[in-house]
Amino acid sequence: MPGLELSRDFYTEVVRPVVAGVPHSAALIGAGSEVLAFDTERSTDHDWGPRVVLFAASDRAGEVRQAVERRLPAVFGGYPTVFGGRHGVEVAEPERWFAARLGFDPGGPAAPTVLDWLSAPWQRLAEVTSGEVFHDGLGVLERARAALRWYPGDLWRHVLAAQWRRLAQEEAFPGRCGEVGDDLGSAAVTARLAREVMRLGLLMRRRYPPYSKWLGSAFTRLPGSAEPGDSLAAALAAADWRERERHLGRAYERMAALHNRLGLTDPLETSLRAYHARPFQVIGAQRFADALTASIADPAVAALPPVGSIDQFADSTDLLTRPDRCRAVMRAVLEL
Repeated sequence: MPGLELSRDFYTEVVRPVVAGVPHSAALIGAGSEVLAFDTERSTDHDWGPRVVLFAASDRAGEVRQAVERRLPAVFGGYPTVFGGRHGVEVAEPERWFAARLGFDPGGPAAPTVLDWLSAPWQRLAEVTSGEVFHDGLGVLERARAALRWYPGDLWRHVLAAQWRRLAQEEAFPGRCGEVGDDLGSAAVTARLAREVMRLGLLMRRRYPPYSKWLGSAFTRLPGSAEPGDSLAAALAAADWRERERHLGRAYERMAALHNRLGLTDPLETSLRAYHARPFQVIGAQRFADALTASIADPAVAALPPVGSIDQFADSTDLLTRPDRCRAVMRAVLEL
């Protein structure tokens, strides 16, 4: 049984009667593969079961927490309601919960700032905007989720430009490594580029790329991802750098065509070309980055450092799971 379905029933049949009469909101959002609908039978072997995040005002949270602890059944739907050393109902105050997950409260009166957007990891943004709201009696969850549904237009262009730039920085390297006999290095760079192409495809489709365990699953669920996905798989399975380059090139061309369909810039040529005077075929990814940056209307966004969001220049789990650290790093990058 999918975890989202199990948790929806758990709220309806068990949790809602327990907190009847107390204003609250309830959802399955936050951590967990079931929030992103990636859970499988394997997921049930740890920290999995009927779960609800139950939001209450600060003056009622203690009362709600006590009621839940007293009245929860030991089992629901054939699954224990206590797992990982805690029961499956997390009682929280909305502002504190969002601040702990993201480093800021998107449900407040002010719109998220540039610092808020760029310091929030994609995985956390996906966790907050995916899942399901079962009840929003406090009127906070839908407002907060709507505020984070996707980047504002100019910031979207900024993040896309940074993602194209990541391709530009290494697109010739599979060939260059292969040319000097470093086939292992060529394969390693190809894998890096495949990851960046998948992230680019998700960003262009207005999806927050999840962390590495679910990146391929998220990409293959995109409409129109079959052909570029096959090309990336072929590039990763290729036995020599010329074959890798050929398959990567096909994926690049599909991404270039998608860029033109978005209409964020004037159309750009989508065919491959030589890398300067060297015999390597590339898409010329910097062209797309430059065009996107030039299309940004807000001068403050256009003047941002070209590194994009926190995920585009940092790759440490110990950083990306700590909102305070993410904000400190991004403050330093933005020189705030």
